[in-house]
Amino acid sequence: MTTTSVPITVFARTTTSPAHTYRVIVPIDLARVFKPWGPFPGVAEVRDQTGTWDRPGTSRQTWFTDGSKADERLTETAEGHGFAYELSGFTNVLAGLVSGVRGEWSFLPDGTGTSIRWTYDFKPLPGRRWIVAGPFKPLWTRYMRAALARMVTVVQETPGGIMQE
Repeated sequence: MTTTSVPITVFARTTTSPAHTYRVIVPIDLARVFKPWGPFPGVAEVRDQTGTWDRPGTSRQTWFTDGSKADERLTETAEGHGFAYELSGFTNVLAGLVSGVRGEWSFLPDGTGTSIRWTYDFKPLPGRRWIVAGPFKPLWTRYMRAALARMVTVVQETPGGIMQE
């Protein structure tokens, strides 16, 4: 069976505990870490959040620096270990490429720190997989790596990340 989705995964490591890394990344200010890069806009702000971003079912709209937006819904949480969400309702170029995206984060102990795994699983529209899996994928991978590097900086600069948690 051939999968039609296109997963893109990036990894990083922090010197803080998984619990601390989780507590900082889950509610992180998206505008602080998603900056414009190459052909992709940054995040300008989040609007209409229906509650704290720590319970499945919570939703919000993410607005980008080019004026476009996407709907986001938290679908899974595992306190201190990971979370997942879905993005849909894109009003930018992604509207013509994908029906949605599933994002998933995991935070695993790694010596004296944490190994972070972040995946975006793109669901291409019919006839669009070749674009998403081809020219789009390396560009998006670089965009994700840049955002993740900024997140790691925020995590490590936030007090309370010692491994003895």
